[in-house]
Amino acid sequence: MRKASFADMHCSIAQSLEIVGEWWTLLILRDAFLGVRRFEDFVSRLGIARNVLTNRLDTLVEAEVLERRAYDEPRGRYDYVLTEKGRALWPVMTALRQWGDEWIVGEDAAPVLLEHRVDSEHSHRTTAVMACDECGETLDIRSVRATDLAGVHTVIHLAAVAGDEVGAVDPEQTFDINHAGTVRLAQAAAEAGVRHFLFVSSQAVYGDRG
Repeated sequence: MRKASFADMHCSIAQSLEIVGEWWTLLILRDAFLGVRRFEDFVSRLGIARNVLTNRLDTLVEAEVLERRAYDEPRGRYDYVLTEKGRALWPVMTALRQWGDEWIVGEDAAPVLLEHRVDSEHSHRTTAVMACDECGETLDIRSVRATDLAGVHTVIHLAAVAGDEVGAVDPEQTFDINHAGTVRLAQAAAEAGVRHFLFVSSQAVYGDRG
């Protein structure tokens, strides 16, 4: 069954998808970063149905990603302008574009190039990279790990599994575990004498099936 909403999932990515996860929304944001502001311009550039565009813009305004500013209030005409919250999506959009350039369309066919304006007279082509705000080194998947943030805990329900059947969750086998990855969760399960454990939110089962 297709999941209709991620609103109840304790995950920053899932919660973000509630706002920007629909594919028209990403294209609207792409054009907003390129300077498009007006409803008719979005329609013209994207070829999107007007009712769909209205719905997506309303969602972005409600989420405070875009701000609606009247330029012809008597006729109900508005600009849609990126807010600070919206502008904070720039690294996300840039990373997605660069991924598409490298892995989908090919860098030689990239439709947009990024130029770094050093000052009013100097600029150069650039590729955005993630850097550590502490030491300045470039970040990649090999150099980082996910750890618990500021004492936030994820409540994990551990359940016994008989063969391929997930057993009923025993409330007494509910543990408060620092979310630092599957390894630590597996260790906590082993200490509790549970060979299999279930993430209730995703229904994903971890552990030895033997």
